[in-house]
Amino acid sequence: MPARIVISADGHEVFESWRQAFATVAPDLPVCSWFDPAWQLQPDDYALVWKPEPEHVECLAHMKGIICTGAGVDHLLSLPDFPQDVPLVRMGGEQTARLMADYVLWAVISLFRGARTWALQQQHAVWRNNVCSRTSDTTRVGVMGLGHLGAFVAQDLAKFGFCVSGWKRLPSDVEGVTVWSGRENLPGFLAEVDVLVNLLPATPATEGLIDSDFFQHLPKGAGFVNVGRGKHVVQKDLLKALDDGTLCGAVLDVVTPEPLPAESALWQHPRVILTPHVASEASREMQARYAANVVACLERGERPALLCDVARGY
Repeated sequence: MPARIVISADGHEVFESWRQAFATVAPDLPVCSWFDPAWQLQPDDYALVWKPEPEHVECLAHMKGIICTGAGVDHLLSLPDFPQDVPLVRMGGEQTARLMADYVLWAVISLFRGARTWALQQQHAVWRNNVCSRTSDTTRVGVMGLGHLGAFVAQDLAKFGFCVSGWKRLPSDVEGVTVWSGRENLPGFLAEVDVLVNLLPATPATEGLIDSDFFQHLPKGAGFVNVGRGKHVVQKDLLKALDDGTLCGAVLDVVTPEPLPAESALWQHPRVILTPHVASEASREMQARYAANVVACLERGERPALLCDVARGY
């Protein structure tokens, strides 16, 4: 029986858009909806999921592989019954990385050129010539998390002329980037950063890592970009750092909770740019192409590049 992708991502309402995408990029790969009453599990089924329904989790243990439509899989790994012996692959592909790099470049430039201030002035019809003459080659950008996306983002920033460093848990080399590693070297890394970009994975060790003590290691007036996870940041400490000038501003694509409540102080904060978790979502066709390639890779008995170590939590 040929391999088949069973789609639960985004609910039954959008299955047709997934079907059309797979028909375009992988017409020989059978697809079906998890929500089809006639669907029955087959031995060669692969699951395409985002946040599966609770009643679907048990079936995942009998799948040949699981592909997540997001780059982060912490919400899956936190499920008590999530299978540890079924291959789990995160969403990747060139478009995902390119979108993230473009977003981060925009965010970094927005911070060191004061774009939020200009937006507020326009909103209130204020013409104030607050010129910023800072350039990319005099701006130090630090990227926390040098996995697939983080390394691509860091190298892309370096190509645009920024002075780029990165921090990760274990030592490794990233061409064009000064790499710091280990928790003991985190303060030294932060001390040499003008704009910090968070792309850390979601693990117990990273939850709540970015707090008041953390911000104190940054140079006064540094900028902060969060495209990792909202739970990495202690939100009240972030607001305090923005209010007292520890940070000059923040660009936040991820927050806790999502959607952000209307009463949150982040919505109207004069030093915050908010985006609704849109930094790096590839087109439907690109996601379908990537998923089809993952299935083909696993069918050949090969290891996909973004295969997760489920037992270790990442």
